[in-house]
Amino acid sequence: MEYENLSSNRKALKVNLDDSIYGTFAEIGAGQEVARTFFQAGGASRTIAKTISAYDMKVSDELYGKEPTGRYVTKNRLLKMLKQEASELSRTISKDTRKGTRFFVFADTVTTINFAKDKEGHGWMGVRFQIDPDGESNEVILHVRLLENTAVQQQVTYGILGTNLLYACFYYYQYPNQFLQSLMDSLSVDQLEISMIEMHGPELNYVDNRLLGVQLVKNGMARAIIFDRHGEVQSPEEMLYKKNVLAFRGSFRPITFVGFDMIKSSYNLFKKDEDYEKDNTLALCEITLNNLLAEEGKFSEQDFLDRVDILNGMGQNVMVSNYREYYKLVSYFSDFKIKNLRIVIGVLTLKKVLDKSYYSHLKGGVLEAFGKLFTDNMKLYVYPALQSDHESLMDSTNLPRSQDLNFIYNYLIQTRKIIDIKNVNSDKLHIFSSHVLELIHQKNPEWEEMVPKYVSEQIKQKHLFGYHGD
Repeated sequence: MEYENLSSNRKALKVNLDDSIYGTFAEIGAGQEVARTFFQAGGASRTIAKTISAYDMKVSDELYGKEPTGRYVTKNRLLKMLKQEASELSRTISKDTRKGTRFFVFADTVTTINFAKDKEGHGWMGVRFQIDPDGESNEVILHVRLLENTAVQQQVTYGILGTNLLYACFYYYQYPNQFLQSLMDSLSVDQLEISMIEMHGPELNYVDNRLLGVQLVKNGMARAIIFDRHGEVQSPEEMLYKKNVLAFRGSFRPITFVGFDMIKSSYNLFKKDEDYEKDNTLALCEITLNNLLAEEGKFSEQDFLDRVDILNGMGQNVMVSNYREYYKLVSYFSDFKIKNLRIVIGVLTLKKVLDKSYYSHLKGGVLEAFGKLFTDNMKLYVYPALQSDHESLMDSTNLPRSQDLNFIYNYLIQTRKIIDIKNVNSDKLHIFSSHVLELIHQKNPEWEEMVPKYVSEQIKQKHLFGYHGD
């Protein structure tokens, strides 16, 4: 289908003039703008069965039930709204009297920036809709962060996004890339960030929500995307909020004994940390977008899915981000009020982090970068590497570095902002993912001795990472 960048008014009018589309708008919280767009476009009586808005929490509770957490701008709240309104619509409007009608429910729950401007706006919105009048419903839901400085601006932006979403559900459901692109029509990344999206239903079962999430990051619509250990896309806001986070960055192409040992040994170190809380700690395997791109700059969907499948199979959560610099990653996590952050880093990568040339674009240079990196609740866990003699270990204490960084570096060591991981499996330190991948492509069976048994079995059974037999 040819892509048209239409205004929200024209999109609403096109939907209103389609006699086959009919449904309900339900909006709670600070956003009441989506239904208004369709009323203002004209012809709304042909499209809208009902609109409802609830601002008072007691009214919202009466309509959709209480939330055990006391939080109303949540995925769970949105799903309740979609279910309740779809049920009422089907009871009230007879299909016999509206043959050929494709019913929909649009719902959202949102909070805009407060007067003190110390709480940012965000919201959940979704659509349950039919493509086949006699078929089952599809569902698309998303979470959005609102970035503008006033509540009025955020409300207008939210109204445009909601209109774009409903339009895309009916006109771009077969074209996921155009679907995502159209969500930003008449909008910019300075106004909002779509931090997660997922699609389900008979007409959408071809969509892999993991690929959809990565596309958000590629398009600049999201800074990062998170998949839980079951491979389900999760909202960073709900998954990270006030958690202790242990993050490992790597290519995981594939994960080797070294990568597995980094995860295991760093988690054991975290458990001994004074800030550790078992029930509130989340481990993440983080892959940068740059690490997902091939040499020619292209994104291989299968290669990405291979990595996620392996990590999920090992019980790991996965995060894809567009942050090459660690201090930017730390800043991202800070948005979610996490309690404590531990980043696991190889000592050779730490050497690059200490390279002042990486920070020449910052006015404050390396001091500015370190100020952003080593926040009050952040520590670096450093995993050792073999020295050039292949016998002794390099760690944070003997890492070669510029002499003019000694004072600040020693301060970070003494204040335990940089901590060495001990008790590692030093017999495996010679293993690198790139070498394992090379052996797989060469059909050299030696690679099987460099990865955990589960990983080798999965690679061979599912022919992952280009495996075609030894």
